[in-house]
Amino acid sequence: MKLSQLVSVEQILPEMRAGDHWSAILELVEHLITIGKLPAALRDEVLTSLKVREELVSTGIGGGVAIPHAFSDDLDQVVAVFGRSQAGIDFEALDGAPVHHVILFIVPRRDYHLHLQTLAAIAKMFTNSEIRRRISEVGSSEEILAILDPKSSRAGAPGN
Repeated sequence: MKLSQLVSVEQILPEMRAGDHWSAILELVEHLITIGKLPAALRDEVLTSLKVREELVSTGIGGGVAIPHAFSDDLDQVVAVFGRSQAGIDFEALDGAPVHHVILFIVPRRDYHLHLQTLAAIAKMFTNSEIRRRISEVGSSEEILAILDPKSSRAGAPGN
């Protein structure tokens, strides 16, 4: 599963306000609730699941990227949100560097295989330093989505 299949323009925050790990997760979950992608009734369950996951090891994978993720018994499909921070977020990342790109997703527990596929696809995309650079240089959610979408003619063009 590709990130561009999981997020729409409204699921992209081009400038996050959070400065630390947990505040970033809260900001993204609240955004999902605000735009109607995550029922407010699931807020506490999802935050608890994310907290348990983060306490195992930070999902700040290095290279300025974090991929917080969790499971829910009450969702029917994967829910995701992408946030960018130009200033950087202290995410307790494995490499100690600030995080500029946060991809948070929640997977229905019964679809565990989607968790691994989604995580692998996101990690693969964001190991590409050119994609990270391009996302950092654009301004709008629409421009970010164009880069995330592999079908977009701009997404495949080098140097854009």
